Amino acid sequence: MKSHIIAMGGGGFSMEPDNLLLDRYILQQADKKKPKICFIPTASGDAEGYIDRFMTAFNTLECEPSYLSLYNPPESLEAFVMSQDILYIGGGNTKNLLALWKDWGLDTILYRAWKSGRILAGLSAGSICWFEQGLTDSYPGKISPITCLGFLKGSNCPHFDGEEPRRPAYHRFLSVGKVKEGIAADDGVALHYVDGDLMGIVSSRQEAYAYHMRVKEGTVTEERLNPRYLG
Repeated sequence: MKSHIIAMGGGGFSMEPDNLLLDRYILQQADKKKPKICFIPTASGDAEGYIDRFMTAFNTLECEPSYLSLYNPPESLEAFVMSQDILYIGGGNTKNLLALWKDWGLDTILYRAWKSGRILAGLSAGSICWFEQGLTDSYPGKISPITCLGFLKGSNCPHFDGEEPRRPAYHRFLSVGKVKEGIAADDGVALHYVDGDLMGIVSSRQEAYAYHMRVKEGTVTEERLNPRYLG
């Protein structure tokens, strides 16, 4: 059974309400007529408007949407997670997300779900959380490295074209060895990993890209990766 993670630099229902190409792509990977997809909005503090936007968008698609709140959890957290086909993680504060997941044991439940064939997906905080490290704005006023779950190797930076401080911050932290080599994604770009390997890149926007970020002889290099446009 293959293990899928779809990590988005940005986009989807919350950033592109009139462009659900990435969300449709995620649903298609479940290979079911009406997959069960669960939104996990921990990083936003379970923002009510965010949950409403998810439910509104996915109720227009062929699926069975729900959401998981750690402020009002189900009786059996693991049974609920394992009953889903797709776990879709929202954006927000990555540091808070990781702390709450660890305290509830959701990090290990999601690892078991991933290994048993459930699809993990998400944007922004819901992208970097899967990697060994990420670039986050969880700390006020700055972009900082953060240690994440390590399901995927290397580092990750979302919103590479959408938030001006991110590119120079990634270069700076790579150049001094504070983050591992990794991959950045523009808004509207999704990185599709299968069994831990990057197997495809898709986008909901034209002229949006991903980048392999490497250090060679002390110099940071960007290798541009062209996604498959879904439109």
